Amino acid sequence: HTVTLFLNILGCFAWFYIDATRGVDFGLSILWFLLFTPCSFVCWYRPLYGAFRSDSSFRFFVFFFVYICQFAVHVLQAAGFQRWGNCGWISSLTGLNKSIPVGIMMIIIAALFTASAVISLVMFKKVHGLYRTTGASFEKAQQEFATGVMSNKTVQTAAANAASTAATSAAQNAFKGNRM
Repeated sequence: HTVTLFLNILGCFAWFYIDATRGVDFGLSILWFLLFTPCSFVCWYRPLYGAFRSDSSFRFFVFFFVYICQFAVHVLQAAGFQRWGNCGWISSLTGLNKSIPVGIMMIIIAALFTASAVISLVMFKKVHGLYRTTGASFEKAQQEFATGVMSNKTVQTAAANAASTAATSAAQNAFKGNRM
C-alpha cells in the first residue's frame, strides 16, 4: 500500500504538471502518504498482532472496526474522486482526456488502488476465519472490555469524580428548588 501511495504522489504530480488546477490533488496525495503509511501500522497491524498474541476478542473487534474503515478508504482511493488526492478511476479517465501518457500512468495507479482494496478484503476474510477458530466472540469482547475498563485505576477515578460531581450538582439543584 505504501508503494501505491508513493506512486499516487507521482501520478498526482504529473496530473498537476499538465493541469495547474490539480494542486489540491497533489497536496492531498502527499498528506495521504504521510498519514496512511504510519497509521496502517499503528491502527491495524499492532491491534491484529496483539489480538493473536493475547487471544483477545476485544482486540480482534478493534482490528475489525479499523480494518473496515481502511477498506472503505481503499475503495474511495480506487474510485478517485477529483480533489480528493487520489489517482483512481474517475480521475484517471479525466487525466486521459488531457494527456494520454499521464492518463495511462493514472490508470495503472487506479488498478493498484483497486488491487489494494481486493487484497484488503481477502485479508479481512482470512483474519475473520482465523478469528472464528480462536473461540472468540462478541460476548467475550464485551466481558474483556468491561473487565479491562473497570480494573483501570484512571477509569475508576474518573467514574468516581463524575459520580461525585453529579451527586453534588443534583443535591444543589434540589435545595435550590425547595427555596423557591
